[in-house]
Amino acid sequence: MSDTDKPAPDLSQLEVRQRGLVGEFWDFIVHNKAWWLTPIILVILAMVAFILFAESSPVLPFVYTVI
Repeated sequence: MSDTDKPAPDLSQLEVRQRGLVGEFWDFIVHNKAWWLTPIILVILAMVAFILFAESSPVLPFVYTVI
C-alpha cells in the first residue's frame, strides 16, 4: 500500500487548539528564540499597570510633578 492509497484523515476527530493573543505571542517567542522581547514586554506591562493604578488613586496629582 503506497502513501497515495491511504485514506484521508477524519477531520471531525482532529483536535483543534484555539489560542488567544498571549498564547500566539508566547509561541512566537519560544519558537523563534526571541527572548530579548521579554524585558520589553515586562516594562510595557509595568507601565500600563502603573498608569491604571495612578489614574484611579489619590497619587495622580503627584505623578505629574515627578515626571
